Amino acid sequence: MGYYIQTSGTHGKAREIAEKFDGQVVDELAAGMAMMDKDKAVIVVVNNGPFEAAAFAYNDEEFKEFTRLNDPRPRKFVVMYRQTAKDLTGYMGT
Repeated sequence: MGYYIQTSGTHGKAREIAEKFDGQVVDELAAGMAMMDKDKAVIVVVNNGPFEAAAFAYNDEEFKEFTRLNDPRPRKFVVMYRQTAKDLTGYMGT
């Protein structure tokens, strides 16, 4: 874990990322479907209370980690182009 997108504020990250980087805010089911598309990326925005963290779910294991049923934190999901997510986060993998 550890590839994040920084934004201008501590909250409202899903909306800001979608607007700035040609993404779409979706529900968890649509995010899971997007994980099957090699050209798409899923950004999981987790609300930690004082701040949100916008993490790149770069593979299935990472997506599962951010969507565990025993984690009660609210989440939003952004689907965007994979290359954009890699550029924003510095992720060098496939």
